[in-house]
Amino acid sequence: MGRIIRAQRKGKAGGVFKAHTHHRKGPARHRTLDFGERVGYLKGVVKEIIHDPGRGAPLARVHFRHTYKYQTKKELFIAAEGMYTGQFVYCGKRADLTVGNVLPLGVCPEGTIVCNIESKVGDRGSLARSSGNYGTIVAHNPDDNVTRVKLPSGTKKSIPSNARAMIGIVAGGGRIDKPILKAGRAHHKYKAKRNCWPKVRGVAMNPVDHPHGGGNHQHIGHASTTSRHDPAGKKVGLIAARRTGRLRGTKGIIVEVA
Repeated sequence: MGRIIRAQRKGKAGGVFKAHTHHRKGPARHRTLDFGERVGYLKGVVKEIIHDPGRGAPLARVHFRHTYKYQTKKELFIAAEGMYTGQFVYCGKRADLTVGNVLPLGVCPEGTIVCNIESKVGDRGSLARSSGNYGTIVAHNPDDNVTRVKLPSGTKKSIPSNARAMIGIVAGGGRIDKPILKAGRAHHKYKAKRNCWPKVRGVAMNPVDHPHGGGNHQHIGHASTTSRHDPAGKKVGLIAARRTGRLRGTKGIIVEVA
C-alpha cells in the first residue's frame, strides 16, 4: 500500500489545505427575503466599497433601516460595476431597473444584464458572482413562473421568476487579462486563498506518492481514466470520463424556441 495521496488529504477536515479566512469580511449575499421586498422595495445606502482577501470582486457595505425596529441593518453585497459610496440602492419588486438595484428576475425585461443571481428563491445569490461576470435574461415563461437566464459559462438555465438578481455586471472585470508573469505574484495570489499552489504533477512523483509516479521517463504508464467507484487513493486523472481526447468537429447550432 502506498502513501495517502494529496487528493485524500484535501478531503479530510483540517490540515494544511484549509481556506485562509481570517481576514475575510464576511459572506456576500442579498438581504434576507421579506415582505417588503416581495411586494414593494426598501432603500439602502452604500457606505463603503471594500476589498475582500481571496476574492477578485470588491464588496459594498450597504446600510438599511430595520423594517420594524430603531436600528440599522448592515448588509454586504457584491459590488456591481459603477456602484459608488453614497449611492442609494433599492431592493424589491417595485425597484427601478438601475445598476446596483436588486429585483426579481420576472420583472426585468428580456436582455437585462444581471449578476449575483439566486438559483432558488431566497438563497441570497449563488450564480454569476465572480469579478466581471454577468448573466443575461433570455426569456420569460409566465405560465410556469420561470425565467430563462444565460449564465457566464454559456449554458442556459431555467430559474424561478421570483428569484432575485442585482442589475449590472460584477465589478473588478479584466482581472485575468494581465499575465501573472512571475512566480511571486502567483504565490501572493494563492496565499490569500488556500494552499493549492504550486501543484506537483503526479508523473513527477515516486510510485509511493501517486498512481502516476515512477518509471524511467515521466509517463503515466496506463490509461488515465479511472472508475467512479475506485478507492480514494487510486482516483486521480480522468474520473468517470464519458469520453476522452480532442473535441473534433463543430457543434451544431441549436435554435431554442422560448
